[in-house]
Amino acid sequence: MQRLLLSLLICLGLVLPATANAWWQDDWHYRKQISVDTTPQGAAIAQALGRTALLVRLHTGNFTFDGVKDDGSDLRFVSADDKTVLNHQIESFDPLMGMALIWVDVPNVEGGQRQDLWMYYGNQKAPATGSGQLTFDPDYTALYHFDGATGVPPRDTTAYGNNAQGAAGVSIDGVIGRALQFNGQPLLLPASPSLQHSAGAAFTFSTWLRQDQASGEQIILARREAATSLLVGVNQGVPFVAINDQRAVSTQPLNPGQWQHLALTASGDRVVLYVNGRETASLAVAMPALNSPMALGADVSAGTFAPFSGAMDEARLSKVARPAPLLLADANAQGAESKLVAYGVDEEQSGFGFGSLGFLLNAVPLDAWVIIGVLVLMMFQSWIIMIRKNRMVSRLSAANEAFREQFARIGTRLEMFADDQDLAQRLQHSSLWRLYLVAVKEIRTRREQGADTSSVSAATIEAIRCSMDGVRTRENQALSSKLSTLSNAIAGGPYIGLLGTVLGIMVVFLGTAMAGDVNINAIAPGMAAALLATAMGLFVAIPALFGYNRLITRNKEVSADMRVFVDEFITRLAEMHGEGQSGEAAHRRGHHVQSSVPA
Repeated sequence: MQRLLLSLLICLGLVLPATANAWWQDDWHYRKQISVDTTPQGAAIAQALGRTALLVRLHTGNFTFDGVKDDGSDLRFVSADDKTVLNHQIESFDPLMGMALIWVDVPNVEGGQRQDLWMYYGNQKAPATGSGQLTFDPDYTALYHFDGATGVPPRDTTAYGNNAQGAAGVSIDGVIGRALQFNGQPLLLPASPSLQHSAGAAFTFSTWLRQDQASGEQIILARREAATSLLVGVNQGVPFVAINDQRAVSTQPLNPGQWQHLALTASGDRVVLYVNGRETASLAVAMPALNSPMALGADVSAGTFAPFSGAMDEARLSKVARPAPLLLADANAQGAESKLVAYGVDEEQSGFGFGSLGFLLNAVPLDAWVIIGVLVLMMFQSWIIMIRKNRMVSRLSAANEAFREQFARIGTRLEMFADDQDLAQRLQHSSLWRLYLVAVKEIRTRREQGADTSSVSAATIEAIRCSMDGVRTRENQALSSKLSTLSNAIAGGPYIGLLGTVLGIMVVFLGTAMAGDVNINAIAPGMAAALLATAMGLFVAIPALFGYNRLITRNKEVSADMRVFVDEFITRLAEMHGEGQSGEAAHRRGHHVQSSVPA
């Protein structure tokens, strides 16, 4: 029984909020678990991605925006060890609309694994972090979120500062925040040392596109220098790449009106075109040397190619050839239906600790706390009773076993142990010893009153049995004492918990009705907290049920031992001192013989 209760206590300790991971810094009051899931249940990416800028999409479905600063400057992203702070860049943050887009620099994304991060917030005194330009690795030479207003040239968010020139369109909703709807004019990227390409250099261009009209040849990216050129475009909705006079056409077209991911990589003497992360065309040619301005959405000079009819979002240029798994991950993870990122519950640092249970406890209403307090008292009371009663029965059973061993040795000398003080000390917890003493006392009382105990009548034997039965009854009462408390815990615990749940649910619905805010995020915490009262009631009742059944079984065994001993003692007494026995034989058999009893 002690081992069972100890196991229950250990299990209780394991679920307490104190076992949660260490809190990063006390000044941040809240945190949210964010998981990068490349397992088959998530994004199903088998290959390692390495360093990745991960898009975190926050909205009212996964984040309440309560407690965070209005500009999100108190956001901090920390790795699973709760020590390493990760760089991040906020593309947009609007708590009023309940939308935020944040890029987080994850040092290493493994394939086929689930990796956890923490997003901390809730520090109104926190300064804005200056790690935005460090979020993307230094091999990105230009990166445009197109998050500016209409008429404002797109800003390069890398440290290279390759800001675009000209107002080539209007700002619209894109696949990631805002996007640029082209108006027929090129978006110029000035020549710079970071955008210079030597012959055979590695290169990557990737972007999201939405084509409105799939007619004619339209330019997406153009770079020309003398007779050398790099062109990426669409012909009747089919992407192509052209280097000088060599062209490769994609095997997969762009679907009009839909956002799709397009990428181009160059490494050595091979240029590859990707649509939605899949290779669709390639050229066996090396990148030419180029150090001229680059244009997006139209050709750098008037020609036979028409401007791109559509919109562009998240355009990136790199001086390395990005691996195919990373491009596939970008295509699958940057959209709204991404399975790469999973969001846990918001957790609050509190007196209860933190973690999911801490968040749950903070939502428990006062009336439910009163009920839970009553249940906690019942739980400790029942556990204390079970421990004490089990120890008592264990001591009693061990002492009874020792007494039976001694009683088996006395044979016909029934009064042999009555005056042995050492034995009395050893058997003080034995119920059989107390039955034995009362029987011997009854015999000696009659002897002291002048009765002839060498021949005992049936009436006297029955009187002695009655005295022993009285002691046996009181022993059974002692065994059964306080077991009714366990019965109350078993029967009443779940109902008391249910009362707390009903009261809690009433409070939740009343508060929701008064606030006029009916959504799952407003109701779910209170409902879960209310159900905690029922769970607590069951936690009181189930251990009490097991303990009660165990104690009842052991009490029955002790009661049976006492009944058997009474019958055995009375039978021996009747055999040796009953009527019809010769006085001399009876005296010889019944006379008390002093003998030493081994300790």
